[in-house]
Amino acid sequence: MGGVKVLLRNPKRELEVPGPLGVLALLEQLGYIREAVLVIVDGTLVTGDATIADGSGVEIRPVVSGGATGPAPTGSPR
Repeated sequence: MGGVKVLLRNPKRELEVPGPLGVLALLEQLGYIREAVLVIVDGTLVTGDATIADGSGVEIRPVVSGGATGPAPTGSPR
């Protein structure tokens, strides 16, 4: 019997869940909020409506955002 191998970040750990199953079902089962994570199945970023096949590898990463604070610089550097 296969299952879906799931790699979680922060803290890093691995687990296996029965598949196939939907991305949203997996996230609910693990207690994640869809908007707070990226779901990568076999190396491809997937949407919340995707189905994860039995035997797939899944990585769940937290969304990290950021950027400069304040206005963009003007003029050319010297």
